[in-house]
This record gives sequence, C-alpha cells and structure tokens, in this order.
Amino acid sequence: MTRAWQRMLSGRRLDLLDPSPLDIEIEDIALGLSRVARWNGQTTGAHGFSVAQHSLLVLDIFDAAMTRPTREMRRAALLHDGSEFVTADLITPFKAVIGDSYKSLEKRVQAAVHLRFGLPARLPEEWTLAIKRADRESAYIEAVALAGFTEPEARKVFAFRRTPHVATLKAWSAEEARERFLAKFAKLA
Repeated sequence: MTRAWQRMLSGRRLDLLDPSPLDIEIEDIALGLSRVARWNGQTTGAHGFSVAQHSLLVLDIFDAAMTRPTREMRRAALLHDGSEFVTADLITPFKAVIGDSYKSLEKRVQAAVHLRFGLPARLPEEWTLAIKRADRESAYIEAVALAGFTEPEARKVFAFRRTPHVATLKAWSAEEARERFLAKFAKLA
C-alpha cells in the first residue's frame, strides 16, 4: 500500500487523502510556507519569496481593500494558501497540466486548515472573491518586483488593471517569514 501521509516536525502525521483538522498545527503551516518558494524560486534577491511572505502581503492588500473586515475574514486571507505547507506552491500553468487530482487534494487539505482554525470548510463567496482579488494583486506585484515580468506583461497575464498597493518587495529569509507569519496569526487567533 502506498503511503499517503506526511510526518510533520510537530510530530503530527497528516493523512493527505483524508486530512483531519486535528492533525494540523499552525507551527507546521508557518514552517512549511516559509520554506516554499513562490514562482518556483525564480525570483531576484538573496532569498526565495516564500508563500508565508506572500500570505502576509495578500492579507495587507485585503485589509487595504476591505471596509472593516472581521477577524475571521482576515484569518481566511492569511491562510488562503495554507494547504501549500504540504502540497507546495505549483505555478498555475503546471496546475492546469496536472488537473483535477491535484486540485482535489489541495481543496481537501485547505478545508481541513479552515476547520482547524475556526473557519468554514468552504468560505463564503464574498470572502473568496475578495481574497482572490488580493491574491491576484499580490501576484502582479511579485511578478513585476521579483519575477522578471514587465508591467504590461503582468497586467495582461494577471488581468490586473488597478494601481497596486505596494510597489517594491524584498524577499525575507525563511526564518523571518516564519516568525512574521506566526506573529500575525497570533493577533488574528
């Protein structure tokens, strides 16, 4: 029988086919996301731009765009890529090639992350759309600031038309990203 679980440094064993919220710890998420590079690591600077730092940027953009977001909405924005602590951050074109099995796994782990931290397994559509807008803006900013895209190319690829909230970025070390992610989560918990 093929092994379908992963051992976490917390000691938890996460079943990837049937993930339990009880086997998910924020420290495991923060560690994993701080060590997973966005853009397949193809970014400028001394450090890869981590999913943990991306998640914090998405939250900042979300907060700037929303009028009085609830703590739960903000937690959902911070954890929007929470599943990637075990599924990794595959670039969108690669996800399209892999297809539904990857997306299904990603959704199951994400639902368990949501439930573990007091969110609905499936977020309300309003939250999902607002988080997706912030995620798309973050992708645009990262593409131009770190991943070698020109502004016109990034605007086209990410269908981004507004003026971004942030113009420059510098990738943090994995440890700094982990610490900042945990600190922000603690304020939202």
